[in-house]
Amino acid sequence: MAERTPRVMILHAPGTNRDRDAALACTLAGGAPEVVPINDLLSGVREFAAYQMLVLPGGFSYGDDLGAGRLWANDLTHRFSRDLDAFIAAGKPVIGICNGFQALVKAGYLPGPAPRQRVTLARNRRGAFECRWVRLRAAEGSGSLWTRGLEEDILCPVAHGEGRLAVPDEATREALWREGLVALTYVAAEDGVQEDLGRTAPVRAEAGYPANPNGSVDDIAGLTNAAGNVLGLMPHPENHVLAEQHPRWTRGAGRGLGIALFQNGVAAARAFVS
Repeated sequence: MAERTPRVMILHAPGTNRDRDAALACTLAGGAPEVVPINDLLSGVREFAAYQMLVLPGGFSYGDDLGAGRLWANDLTHRFSRDLDAFIAAGKPVIGICNGFQALVKAGYLPGPAPRQRVTLARNRRGAFECRWVRLRAAEGSGSLWTRGLEEDILCPVAHGEGRLAVPDEATREALWREGLVALTYVAAEDGVQEDLGRTAPVRAEAGYPANPNGSVDDIAGLTNAAGNVLGLMPHPENHVLAEQHPRWTRGAGRGLGIALFQNGVAAARAFVS
């Protein structure tokens, strides 16, 4: 019997620009992605229920007016909350990358429960746009289905000016770890060559700059919800799904692909294909 292929909605808002990258990643992972303009949902041409997986890609939704991801978050909260709440409650996999992560955080879906916003993504500590490769590691104790079985570090780029995860108090910081809501962390290779290998090089206990490019608390790069089906992260794993995308691939590097995250998401989405 042919393997079931889940339909993946790549939600496109005005200003998003990584939708095609995300679609390629989902295709390589075995999904059937469709780039869906947000107006198609508003008009009823498309609906959440027809899909088994959701991707909120990176970019600059609505020009990042009023703050990165804020207006997109308003769409999620005020226009689509009923459908999105049902999608998430069913256990279907959702991933928000960069601007998509910002929107999910500001809508309260990460770390959740919505609609209360528990944390935020603020301006990078150095006050500058960061574009560089980073090393990500799955956090111990995380219940995220997206990072399940991830034994190798992911190497991929970041490209953002507002990616610093900030918490309002110590109690919230401790709760993120205690509740298993930290999915991914930035780690730094001791040799300083971040993009050279997967999980083979020893790492420093604290990443520091530039391994942690934005100054996020506890080097947190990605969050999950309590159920484990929603993931958000600032880096772009969709931009390292082929060995040729690695900046040092001509010198033999090519491990640490981000495709593993999408393979996990698509695998989980297959359970919802009728």
